[in-house]
Amino acid sequence: MPVANHRDYLSDIIPILRRDVEDNRFQNIVCHGHSVPAGYFANPMIDTLNAYPHLLLEGLKHRFPFSLVNVIVTAIGGENSVNGDKRFEEEVLCHRPKVVTIDYCLNDRGIGLEKAKAAWISMIEKGLSKGVKLLLMTPTPDITQRITATEELKRPLQEHAQQIRDLAEEYEVGLVDSLAVFEKYQESGGDLMNLLAWQNHPNKIGHNMVAMETLRWFPIARI
Repeated sequence: MPVANHRDYLSDIIPILRRDVEDNRFQNIVCHGHSVPAGYFANPMIDTLNAYPHLLLEGLKHRFPFSLVNVIVTAIGGENSVNGDKRFEEEVLCHRPKVVTIDYCLNDRGIGLEKAKAAWISMIEKGLSKGVKLLLMTPTPDITQRITATEELKRPLQEHAQQIRDLAEEYEVGLVDSLAVFEKYQESGGDLMNLLAWQNHPNKIGHNMVAMETLRWFPIARI
């Protein structure tokens, strides 16, 4: 099965975002995950306004200035997908979101692929059962993903990223391939350290790259 495509995956939501204020209703987007969407930069600094959920909101308001769109963050620093799944119904679906992003790969290395896969599947299926559109996110990189690092060092995060790509295909939901964006930057000659505020947290430039990749799912052109 293919990953959902950018052109029409949110085709029932984009027209609502385009409506003028007299014919509009609020649309909730929830960003669920660990420290990166929570806004952690250099520990213990939390820079919410420069993290990708807020940059996503800014981008949406620029594209759809008459929309009543909210970006709600339910992320917790240090959390993995198993614990994120435990909170999913009470703290994510309770907001009646139209779209949910899920971002846990960095911390999921600590629980392994099997447990992480079960937790992601649980969240995916819970979301889909409520008619939610899902954007699964591969991880932003940490220092293990520097282009000069050994394949052995890179492998755990790469394996979790590939598992998310596979799940997006299996369930035909959206994919925000953050890791691929950062890899492309390095392949073009960029230094990964210019995108990190901490050894495992992106800086504003890195967060903006994630926000721009996420905004691809919200095209301006009429569908």
